[in-house]
Amino acid sequence: MRGALAHWRQDLPASLVVFLVAVPLCVGIAVASGAPAERGLVTGIVGGLVVGLLPGSSLQVSGPAAGLTVLVFDAVQRFGLGSLGVLVLAAGLLQIAMGLLRTGRWFRAISLSVVHGMLAGIGLILILGQLYAVSGRTAPGSGGGKILHLPALAADWFTGRAATTALLMGAATVALLVVWRKLPAAVRAVPAPLAAVALAAGATALFGLDVPRVRVDGLVGAVALPTGDGFAAVAGAAGLGTVLAFALIASAESLFSAAAVDRMHHGPRTDYDRELTAQGIGNTLCGLLGALPMTAVIVRSAANVQAGARTKASRVLHGLWLLLFAALLPAVLGLIPLAVLGGVLIHAGAKLIPLRPAAALWRGQRGELLVLAVTTAAVVLTTLFEGVLIGVALAVARSAWQTSHLHIDLTDAETDAETGTGVSAGSGTGTGTGGPLKVRLSGNATFLRLPRLLDALESLPVGRAVELDWTGLRHLDHACRTALLAWAARHAADDPATVSWEPPLTVAT
Repeated sequence: MRGALAHWRQDLPASLVVFLVAVPLCVGIAVASGAPAERGLVTGIVGGLVVGLLPGSSLQVSGPAAGLTVLVFDAVQRFGLGSLGVLVLAAGLLQIAMGLLRTGRWFRAISLSVVHGMLAGIGLILILGQLYAVSGRTAPGSGGGKILHLPALAADWFTGRAATTALLMGAATVALLVVWRKLPAAVRAVPAPLAAVALAAGATALFGLDVPRVRVDGLVGAVALPTGDGFAAVAGAAGLGTVLAFALIASAESLFSAAAVDRMHHGPRTDYDRELTAQGIGNTLCGLLGALPMTAVIVRSAANVQAGARTKASRVLHGLWLLLFAALLPAVLGLIPLAVLGGVLIHAGAKLIPLRPAAALWRGQRGELLVLAVTTAAVVLTTLFEGVLIGVALAVARSAWQTSHLHIDLTDAETDAETGTGVSAGSGTGTGTGGPLKVRLSGNATFLRLPRLLDALESLPVGRAVELDWTGLRHLDHACRTALLAWAARHAADDPATVSWEPPLTVAT
């Protein structure tokens, strides 16, 4: 507390900046998730007042995240809004368990290409969904459906059948957010999302625009305690899968955000296990209140650091300002057009698409780019959880293939020729009478390279003595060991002395 008071000149203005950034994002994410706007504010309040006080990361800010919007919307559609709290509660308890078991650091082992692919998929789904929303159309339930119906949606735009006023307002919002960072510094002192929302709300009131607005029922009315129906939803396989997806994706996004924030300042580093536990406590409380799930959010966290915050007091105060705003000025939310929130989320979704990392991968590591692209497509065309699993599986398979390099060098004693390709000089099926063939294996002999290994060995001339040197192998798995023994038995069927090993090869592992 003494340290927080010492830096109040930096933390107080930083908290106001984060508050102004958080208001439109909390409201917009809640609406896009199919939940009342106040529930997004409740999550932001908990993220500030509760998680903000807990140990872990000192400067990153927690609240509802665009990265979970798609998953939350799917859960609301599948299980109902009344079950959302129980799902978030269970996910929070799982996060607490993972934090206490010290699994936080393991999230850093997830392939960065999978993470970028997941975020790109979420961003695309968010953009597609909001395109339908600002056009006054109901979005198809699946990602593939959203893509297939885009031509019909575009036709509505050009024929005037879409909600033209709302569509223009959404487009103007996106344009404003894009050009905002190029405006003078005095103008950029106001957060871009807040400026867009304020301008749209003012224009709507001034010109009497007939556009849908945010519905406000009050902060107290938004609180929904868990019910029996909600617990019944979690008991099924689909509910458990949603809980697992909430916990894993929220944890990954929070810890990746912590790593990014740590690179932005020189203060204390994040304790990943404590941060994971703190996020779990926050989500447990959000679940009890029926609010949206939370994560640490990089946009608000970056705003906090860039505004000069020094301690966790700034993020706690931002939660206090959210509470006062929601309690004292709820009618202000009713002035916000839904179209401008759609524009804010379209811009947020676009920022989730990693164009620069993808370009860097294209120049240097196209295999990783393939993992990113496949993960993105899988997230869009299946579900978020299934898409991430597909991406992780592909990344693991690619890593296993790359690390299982096997080099096969063949030297013919007669010609002293080394092919290095696994095909011997003078290979064939006839019996040879020359000196021994020397085969040297190095690298990793795993089942992934077994076809190549057998092709090389079976191409050796029958009847020639073979000296097999496998001292250079770093790993020899059971499949390759068994295949080598079987090949040696066949090759030496007539003369057991025609195959020798260095070191001796036995069946024992």
